[in-house]
Amino acid sequence: MTTTEGVLGQITDWATSLMETMGGPGAGLAIALENLFPPIPSEVILPLAGFTAGQGKMNLFSAIIWTTAGSLVGAVALYYIGMVMGRDRIVRLAVKLPLIKLSDIEKTEAWFGKHGGKAVFFGRFIPIFRSFISIPAGLEKMAMPKFLLYTAGGSLIWNSIFILLGYKLGEHWEVVEEYVGAYSKGVIAVVLIAVVVFVVLRIRSMRRDRGEEEGPGDGGGDDATGGPQPQGGGVYRSRNV
Repeated sequence: MTTTEGVLGQITDWATSLMETMGGPGAGLAIALENLFPPIPSEVILPLAGFTAGQGKMNLFSAIIWTTAGSLVGAVALYYIGMVMGRDRIVRLAVKLPLIKLSDIEKTEAWFGKHGGKAVFFGRFIPIFRSFISIPAGLEKMAMPKFLLYTAGGSLIWNSIFILLGYKLGEHWEVVEEYVGAYSKGVIAVVLIAVVVFVVLRIRSMRRDRGEEEGPGDGGGDDATGGPQPQGGGVYRSRNV
């Protein structure tokens, strides 16, 4: 058994115990913690909640409602973390990073100001980012009713899909984790490629900017006084002879 399998097994045992003891609220608590600690995978907890409901140990509707409530609790906690951190502090830290410009941050802010609601909603469907998308919402002080609406909508859809899959698959609920695991790896690969492309383009841009600042070389056809140099070894004669 690999280390990863061992950790997932421990998480499964913990979540199972929590749900069997507390029912729907236990599933909600597990998902709230998943939002705050992404290493706890929702793709394990949610299908497991559906499987537990299928065994009659928890109401299916209750599982969906409580896990969505748990998603909201975790998201709001991260929202306030972003708000407390504050924009100015994040900007001061970000501009110290290599290859990051203030204009990058300003463009990101402008984009989030325009598309923040959609980012929060669709971000709930992307592993890893589904938790952290709440932080920029807090940094930008998105209106709380709007934040809650988009977070609840995205979380309700995501949670319902995986809980229902676990309910239908029964003892084979772990198949869901395998497919979502592949999806997560695909997301990570896309992000890594995007980072590499950004770094390469930014380095090229910085080199080009340095070249433009330095200007053309001193060689060519002018002497130190700005006059033309002799060409082909000939002697230049001044007009003021």
